[in-house]
Amino acid sequence: MLQIARVTREMSSASRIWKGVMLQDNFGRKFEYLRLSITDACNFRCNYCLPDGYDCLGERDYMSLSEIQTLVSAFAQLGTKKVRITGGEPALRKDLTDIIALCANTPGIEQVALTTNGFNLEKKIEQWLNAGLTNLNVSADSLDPRMFETITGSSKLENILAGITKAQALGFDKIKLNAVLLKQFNLSMFDDYLAWLRDNAITVRFIELMETGSNQLYFQQNHVSGSILKQQLLDQGWSQVIRDKLAGPAQEFYHAEYAGKIGLIMPYSNDFCQTCNRLRVSSHGQLHLCLFTEQGIDLRSSLKERDIEQTKLDVIASMSNKKLSHELQQNITGINQHFASIGG
Repeated sequence: MLQIARVTREMSSASRIWKGVMLQDNFGRKFEYLRLSITDACNFRCNYCLPDGYDCLGERDYMSLSEIQTLVSAFAQLGTKKVRITGGEPALRKDLTDIIALCANTPGIEQVALTTNGFNLEKKIEQWLNAGLTNLNVSADSLDPRMFETITGSSKLENILAGITKAQALGFDKIKLNAVLLKQFNLSMFDDYLAWLRDNAITVRFIELMETGSNQLYFQQNHVSGSILKQQLLDQGWSQVIRDKLAGPAQEFYHAEYAGKIGLIMPYSNDFCQTCNRLRVSSHGQLHLCLFTEQGIDLRSSLKERDIEQTKLDVIASMSNKKLSHELQQNITGINQHFASIGG
């Protein structure tokens, strides 16, 4: 566990000193976006992440509601405006609706997003919207039920798409589909997504497969650069969307003949980390400065004490440790064995 210097209260009179401070690293990048994992458990068996299913290797000592409240309040007071709730699969927590409401009612938080596999989306979406959800990302690695089940180990594609339809019927339009780009599985189905987007006002985001500590052979067999799809889109008359400052890492594209958009997340591109605007906290209260970090920074003791000021000081002290870039191009993947562990 990386130990960081705890800044003493005597240096602060904390709220007064840090009022108006924006989280910023040594390279001038500002961080207004928190990816908050609330569980590492998942009920799908995606072949690129958990092909053998979820295996609880440690204690399920996830952050409580009060700890999450302390964490989100601390980040909000440091300029965070967007919180994305992730997992594992966050909907496996029975208090997810409460967590959404907690985030939505924290002063300073403008957007509350959720990334889910959508297994109970149709049943829960109305609750989540009433609690304050503003953005929704749903995993859909194929629009073909057989291929979807091959990739995810789940037969719930029909239920997931029904949940998306219900969200739209409720007037909710901040919806994106996520698909991990896989050479041997769904790459050949790219045109199917394009056809679907002609009449569906949703953004489909293709994510380059990333190497982790446990998927080296699979990565070698299935990684394909998103730049191939980018060139195809440009050749077909698609144009790039201007990126919002609170947006994630995707490059998005639109076309006059399509109701929906295409997004590409390309972590192997040379400039991927230049616009990094997000930090991650795991379900066990570990701050990760990068998805591919070597170690987490423990915030748990301050969170258990409901100590917002000390949490803020701990986060600020950590910023000098953030590196300019990940090292994926050198096959350095950090401690990540799979992405369920800290929320992708």
